[in-house]
Amino acid sequence: MLNMTHGTVKIFAGNSCPKLAKAIADKLELPLGKCEVSRFSDGEVSVTIGESVRGCDVFVIQSTSYPVNDNLMELLVMIDAFKRASCASCAVVMPYFGYARQDRKARARDPITAKLVANMLQAAGADRVLTMDLHSTQLQGFFDIPVDNLLGMPVLAKYFIANGFKNDDLVVVSPDVGSVARSRALASKFDAPLAIIDKRRPKANVMEVMNVIGDVKDKVCLMLDDMIDTAGTITQGAKALADNGAKAVYACCTHGVLSGPAIKRLDESVLKEVVILDTIQQPEGKLCPKIKEVTVADIFADAIERIYSYNSISKLFE
Repeated sequence: MLNMTHGTVKIFAGNSCPKLAKAIADKLELPLGKCEVSRFSDGEVSVTIGESVRGCDVFVIQSTSYPVNDNLMELLVMIDAFKRASCASCAVVMPYFGYARQDRKARARDPITAKLVANMLQAAGADRVLTMDLHSTQLQGFFDIPVDNLLGMPVLAKYFIANGFKNDDLVVVSPDVGSVARSRALASKFDAPLAIIDKRRPKANVMEVMNVIGDVKDKVCLMLDDMIDTAGTITQGAKALADNGAKAVYACCTHGVLSGPAIKRLDESVLKEVVILDTIQQPEGKLCPKIKEVTVADIFADAIERIYSYNSISKLFE
């Protein structure tokens, strides 16, 4: 059992990822707190806390995944409810941080919606945020409260090492220039070389492969990204690797957004297997046989225990 005092720390879950929340609570050997999050007939969020939280350190687990706005509003109302119920602190556990891609002005008159979400969380009363693989790490600077950004790469590396992946014929592939740092970190786990796919985006959710930088001929390629949304980047990248002589292509990511045609694209692609983490709860029966889900309950439970007991969480970044 983790070193936590029952009764002074409480774990609550919204509606976005109850399975992961239950798994985290089980790892901590704590029950999920009694809280009902429902809707009024006009769609307004209603939160009813079924137990006292006065003087407690509260952790609210809620990914702001699809439906993003509903889940975000649920989270804000829950934070407000806990603060008004006199909790000692309210930490937000967001395995997936929605709106993180809107973190800068790409064009004139663009909003910076990630900053707006950060402001809303703080205004609601959040005392800290625990998340995983923000789309850009600089987003932590949007907050004036502590933000712990856990890494999904070590969890994915552990899975592939356990499944026999070795450096003999393995090449880790970054699907774009922006993912080079995390891909290089994964490659170091296997002492494997790194390749990069040079792509361009003529418009949103459309990707074109320009070049494959690196030797992938007769190699097993492992592509790593922070998220798979419509799966255009991953599936077109996989095809480009196969066209350049790769003998097998695998893919993995932290966040399986899997919107629009993603499942169909992955199922029909040249990819042998796609590994995602359970930061976003997938609908029952949605995933195709190629997709394997790995849990992050252990790392989040460890982080919560370390935060609560005022211990360093830097070990979790290794």
